[in-house]
Amino acid sequence: MRLWLLLVMLLPLASVAGEKQLLWGDTHLHTTFSSDAFANNNLLADPDTAYRYAQGLPVIHPYHRARVQIETPLDFLVVSDHAEYLGVIRHLYFSGAEDVDTGVVDKMKAGFVGWLLRRRVDAGRGSELFISVLPEADADPRAAAAETLGSSMIPPLPEVEADTWRQITDAAERYNDPGRFTAMIGWEWSSIPGGANLHRVVITDGNANSAQQYQPFGLDDSPYPEDLWQWLAETSAATGDDFIAIPHNSNISKGFMFDEQTLRGEPVGREWAEVRSFWEPVAEITQIKGDSETHPALSPADPFADFETYPFYIQQGASEYLPKAGDYLRPALLRGLGLEAALGVNPYRLGFIGSTDSHTSLPSAEEGNFHGKLATDSIPENKNNRWDEGEGPTGWAMSASGLAAVWAEDNTRESILEALRRREVYATTGPRIGVQLYAGWNLPVIAVDGVDDWRAAAAAGVPMGGTLPEQAQAGLAPQILVQATRDPVGANLDRIQVVKGWIDTAGGTHERVYNVAWSGEREEEDGQLPPVGSTVDLATGQWDNSIGEPVLAALWQDPDFDPAQTAFYYVRVLEIPTPRHSLLDAIALGQDDAAGKPATLQERAYTSPVWYSP
Repeated sequence: MRLWLLLVMLLPLASVAGEKQLLWGDTHLHTTFSSDAFANNNLLADPDTAYRYAQGLPVIHPYHRARVQIETPLDFLVVSDHAEYLGVIRHLYFSGAEDVDTGVVDKMKAGFVGWLLRRRVDAGRGSELFISVLPEADADPRAAAAETLGSSMIPPLPEVEADTWRQITDAAERYNDPGRFTAMIGWEWSSIPGGANLHRVVITDGNANSAQQYQPFGLDDSPYPEDLWQWLAETSAATGDDFIAIPHNSNISKGFMFDEQTLRGEPVGREWAEVRSFWEPVAEITQIKGDSETHPALSPADPFADFETYPFYIQQGASEYLPKAGDYLRPALLRGLGLEAALGVNPYRLGFIGSTDSHTSLPSAEEGNFHGKLATDSIPENKNNRWDEGEGPTGWAMSASGLAAVWAEDNTRESILEALRRREVYATTGPRIGVQLYAGWNLPVIAVDGVDDWRAAAAAGVPMGGTLPEQAQAGLAPQILVQATRDPVGANLDRIQVVKGWIDTAGGTHERVYNVAWSGEREEEDGQLPPVGSTVDLATGQWDNSIGEPVLAALWQDPDFDPAQTAFYYVRVLEIPTPRHSLLDAIALGQDDAAGKPATLQERAYTSPVWYSP
C-alpha cells in the first residue's frame, strides 16, 4: 500500500538537489546547413540565429520573415546539423559549381544540382527533392543497410563540408559563456536503412579547436551504429574529448532501435551491450515527431499511453504503422532487463531527455509559440499540407516538444555531458516542470521548509538515473521521494505517477503505473483516478489554473516489491489540460478544428529511471 502522501511548498530546487543546478536546454536543433532544413525553406537561419533565439533575443524567421522571440530563454543548446552533405545543398543553391574544386564529372553534377535546386526551391517545391532521396516504403532495413550507398547525383564536396563544420564550431565558441549559457558542439548521424529511423545526435564536451581536428561521422561513413561507436572511441582517444550519442525518434524505427539483434542480424552479445551502454546512456523520449514513451498497443492498461502518437515513417510513400517493442522506451527498458539476465549487461539502461528536432533554427517547444518542424510549416495556412502527395504527415501532426532538463554542477560543457552520462536528467514536452527525485530504502520525510531534509535524501538515496544500493535490511521495499513543481508561467499539475517495470523469476516482463500524488479530492477506483477536468475554452483557447496544484510531492513505497525480481522505476508528471497548438491555429483560421487533431493535451515530464538488481 502507499506509504504516505504530502504536499509541500515550492522549494528552491537548485539548492536541494545535491547542490546541483537545474538547467534547461535543447540537444537537437537543425539550421540552414542541414540539407532537409534548407530544402524546406530554411535558406538563411544559421547557428548564430539559433544561439541568439535560444538566449532570448529577437530574430528574423527564415520563412515568413517576421520577428520572433522565445518566451523563456534556454540555458544550453546543441546545434546538431546532419553530418551528411553538411552545408553542401546550401552551397550548391547559392554558388553552384563556380568554386567547386573537383573533377569534370563532379563539376557537371554540381552545376546541374545547383540549377535544379534553384528551380525547385524558388518554386516552393524543395521538399520534393528531399522526399525523392528517401528510402522506398517497405524496404527491408537489414538488406538496405547491407547495400552499398552507391553513386549519388550530389557530388562529394569535402572542402565545403569542412568549411561548414568550421563555421558551426566557431559559432559555438563565440556563444559559449560558461556559467551563463552553454553552446555545445554536436551533429546528427542520420542512418535510416529501409525507412527505419536509427538517427543519433552526437554531443561532445570539446571546443572548436579540438572539433576541427575531425569531420563529423555520418551515414556516408557507415549505416551501422557500432561503427559510429568505434569512431567515437578512436576520436575520443585522439582528441581527449568525451562524446555521447543520443538515439531519437525511436517511435519510427520499425522496431530496430532497441532490438534483440544488431542491424547486421547478429544476436546482441555482451561486448556489444557494454559498448552501447557506454556511448548511449540516454535517449530522446519526446520531440516534434511525437512521443516515444510507449504506445496503447504495447501498454494497453495505461490510459495515458496514447499521447502525441506519430505514425509516419521517413520514406517515400506510406505504409501501415506497426508499433513494436523496439520502437518505444518503456518496452526497451523491459527488454533491457531480460538482456541483462542473459548477458550480465543491460544495453538499454537509458535515461530520458526531450529535445525539439526543429529544422527552423529556432528551438521552439512552447505550445503557444511553436514555429513548426520545418520553416514552411510555421504559418497556420500551411499546416494542413501533407509532405508526400497526400500520404505523409502535416504540420498539425507535429508536437510542440520537447526540452532536456539536466541536474548539473555547473552550466558548462563538461558538467552537462557528465550529467547526461550519469543519467541525472529528465524530459518534458515543453513546459519547465521542475522534478526532483531520490530513491532508497529509508528516506526522510520532507518538511515544509525541508532544504536540509532534501540534502539528507540525497545522502540516503540515489538520484534519477541511478541504481539502488544493496537492500538496507530484510523486509524493506524501495522508496521514491519525488517533488514536482509547475512551470512558473504554465499550468498546474494533475498528478504524479510512478511507472514500474520488472522481470519475474521465469523471465516474464511486467509493467504497472501507480498514481502516487494528485490534485483535488478525487479517489482511486481499481487503481484509476477520475480525470482532473479541463478549464480550456475551445472557442477562445483560454484556460486557467482553477484546478490542479502548483506543487505535488510524495514519499512512495513499492507495495508489490519482490526482492528476487529486477526492476526499474521512473516518474511521469502530468499537467492539467491546456490548448494544443492545433486548436490555437484552428481558432486563428476561423475553423472548427485543425483537421481532426486534438484540441487539448496534458503536457508531461518523464524522469530518468532508477534500477534495482537483486
